[in-house]
Amino acid sequence: MEFTAQELSLYNGTDPSKPIYVAIKGRVFDVTTGKSFYGPGGAYALFAGKDASRALGKMSKNEEDVTACLDGLSEKEIGVLNDWEKKFEAKYPVVGHISS
Repeated sequence: MEFTAQELSLYNGTDPSKPIYVAIKGRVFDVTTGKSFYGPGGAYALFAGKDASRALGKMSKNEEDVTACLDGLSEKEIGVLNDWEKKFEAKYPVVGHISS
């Protein structure tokens, strides 16, 4: 499935009838099974319905870092992001990607 950023934002956990999605490097993962983390009130709820690549690479929970933009990330931060991507691949199904 292809998502625009606006369409992805509808899967942020606020509508209990919809799954919760988080994107990493443009790939959209269904993280509904981790709703205690990604759902409303969860530690990572600000990632829900968004591409959280930059924030994951920087290990940041700052709203301004919750973006797909990887510009200026260090080699180490790219490595951290790649590690997160592997964890997501092992744990959550890929349901689509963000259209460019």
